[in-house]
Amino acid sequence: MFDVLIIGGGVSGVSCALILGSAHNKPYAQGKRIGIFTHQKSTALQDALFNNAYGIPQGKLGKDLMAESLEHLHSAYPEVEQIENEKVMKVEGTAGDFTVTTNKNTYQTKIVVVAIGSANTFAIEGLMDYVIPNKKAMPEKNRIQLKNDDHLVTEGIYAAGTLAGWRSQLSIAAGSGASVGTDILTLWNNGIPSQHHDSTRPKH
Repeated sequence: MFDVLIIGGGVSGVSCALILGSAHNKPYAQGKRIGIFTHQKSTALQDALFNNAYGIPQGKLGKDLMAESLEHLHSAYPEVEQIENEKVMKVEGTAGDFTVTTNKNTYQTKIVVVAIGSANTFAIEGLMDYVIPNKKAMPEKNRIQLKNDDHLVTEGIYAAGTLAGWRSQLSIAAGSGASVGTDILTLWNNGIPSQHHDSTRPKH
């Protein structure tokens, strides 16, 4: 049983995973099992070139950033399980007891974070009832999102990035994933607002 399974190894998914991984030594997060499906056949990152994203060197290629971010996640937080080469086909169940079915395996998880793109090819069975037109994309783009309230689609299921209805900008997607991560940390911490920061200042 996973505590969280993140669907999508792009900007918002990895950002969420980094936040959750960074808190693994916190009492409320110890022993939590976190996984991320990194299967990304088509993503805006593949062809992206970044010149206007905060903290990203000018000229950075999206395909390089994608590989580097997954390596960063593995190196910094190896506790987060990266599940490669599996495409999620179905999500069923209720909060605390979801079944996620891929083209190869079946997984149990308490929380699901859906962080794949907003293309209208979205076809995860069990989530189609939440699909609506993307409110911040041009109609001719035929983009979709999952209906949500501050990222929460329904109890136990979160959307992040463009699939939550945000615009397609790297910094926005990263912030969306981080926001979901801190919401989950807060949930684990019995509702006490939680985030994790590292600091160069000595601890007293």
